[in-house]
Order: sequence, then structure tokens, then C-alpha cells
Amino acid sequence: MLPWVQIDATAVPGSGKEMSLHRRGDVFSIRVGGVELMNNWIYGPECGLADIGCAALADPERPRILIGGLGMGFTLARCLSKLGPGARIVVSELVPAVVRWNETVLGALAGHPLNDARVTVVQGDVARLMRAEPGGFDAILLDVDNGPEGLSRASNDKLYGHGGLAAARKALRPGGVLAVWSLSEDQAFTARMKQAGFDVQENRYRQRRASARQMIFVGRPRPAEARAKASAGKAPAGKRPERKAKAKGASKPKPASKAKPAAKAKPAAKAKPTSTERVRRTRRPRD
Repeated sequence: MLPWVQIDATAVPGSGKEMSLHRRGDVFSIRVGGVELMNNWIYGPECGLADIGCAALADPERPRILIGGLGMGFTLARCLSKLGPGARIVVSELVPAVVRWNETVLGALAGHPLNDARVTVVQGDVARLMRAEPGGFDAILLDVDNGPEGLSRASNDKLYGHGGLAAARKALRPGGVLAVWSLSEDQAFTARMKQAGFDVQENRYRQRRASARQMIFVGRPRPAEARAKASAGKAPAGKRPERKAKAKGASKPKPASKAKPAAKAKPAAKAKPTSTERVRRTRRPRD
């Protein structure tokens, strides 16, 4: 068996960790801190994130899509194959070396998708890009790190936290969709998406040659009216719901309590007769 050969290495901005590119024959591997993030043997052209995300689009002919994380270019290439000539895709990649690898040694794996005129690459944090473009995208596909369970960078947790999800919702156009790839199921993340105002659908997906199923979360922003009703139905923590206000007008005075009738006086007990009186009563009169 051929040994792995390290081709290149770079620092992950803001983490202090090292990202490296390795090769063994025709198989390439991207690793962070020695732990594999992806390889082209498992994560190939069959890309569930792109398939499910594009299928959820209202109009696949002219959408504007944001992809968070370039990886080896498979998600980007799959999206391009499913979208019309009027589509525009913005790819946000934090690590400059990943873009360079896709322009050179990794480019042929996915068919050089960066050469497509519909693609724009932005080197930077995808969370900042979402906040900078409210209402700018019909779909946002996030394939950053290992999903909600971050590996390469602790600050990626913010992307999948309440603040990041709120930014994603604001960055979507009406009818837009957020799709998030995850290495595994994550009920806590599903709950956070719902709290951020999304209707959530969980899609279990198995990559080719992969033993375990991954999860792809698809969220659609709930209408503002539905979010308002949901929040109104919940009482603030530590407070009881207020009672309904009484009808206007002066409150009726309480009726005066009826006076209890005076207790009837018991008849005075008859005095017991004296011994003399008893004698007089028992004697019979003489004839």
C-alpha cells in the first residue's frame, strides 16, 4: 500500500491549528490537526448537500446561492450542474490555501468548477458575508467544518449558534432556503434552528462508500406573522401570564353580607319545687 504524502500545509485563520493536504495515489485528503476533514474517495461527485439544497429552490434557473466552505469543490460542481445559465454562486472560503489547492492540484477532481463564469469566490468568514448582505440569497448551503460540531475552529460554533442562524435567516430572500451539512444527527441544532425562526426538515444521507449516514438540515424561514404568534404564546421566563383585563367601568361593590338573625332566647328553666311544695302537691284534700 502506498504511503500518505503531505503536499502542503497552512494555518487556519483564527484558530492556531494547521490544515494540511495529503495524497496517496489518486486519493487526496484534507486534514486539520491530523484529523481528516474530507477525502475524494468518500466525498465525491454524489453530493447530498447540493442535491437537497437545489431541489428546495423555488426557481433553479436564476437563483443567487451562497456556499459556505469550498472543500474539494464537489458541492460547487454539483450545484452548477443543476442550475441554469442565469444562476450566480458565491463561495465563501476562510482558508486561502484551500482556494489555491482547488485552482491547482485539486481542480481536476470536480472538473475545475472555479473556472465557471457563474462562480465568485470570496476569501473570508461566511458569517460576516451573510451579515453584509441581508436579503441577498435564494439559498445558503453551509458545509463548514464538520457541521454544528466544529473541528477546525472554535469560532465556527458561532456560525451554527443563535447569532449565526439569525444572520442566515436575514440573508435569505423571501421563499429562500438554508441547508446545513452535518457529520451526524444533532437534536440541539434542530431546536436552535426552530428557535431562530425556521421550519426544519431533517434529511439522512449516506455518501458513497461511507458506513455512517450524515444529516442535512433544511430550513425555511417562517413568515413574520407565524414567528410573532409563536413568541407571543410563550410567557417570559420567570413571569406568569397576565390575567385578562376586566371589563371597563367601575367595579360593582360587593353585596353587604346579610346579618344573621338573633338567636332565639331559650325559655327560662322552671325552678325546681321545694320539698314543702312537693309535699303540698302530693297531699290529697280532706273530705
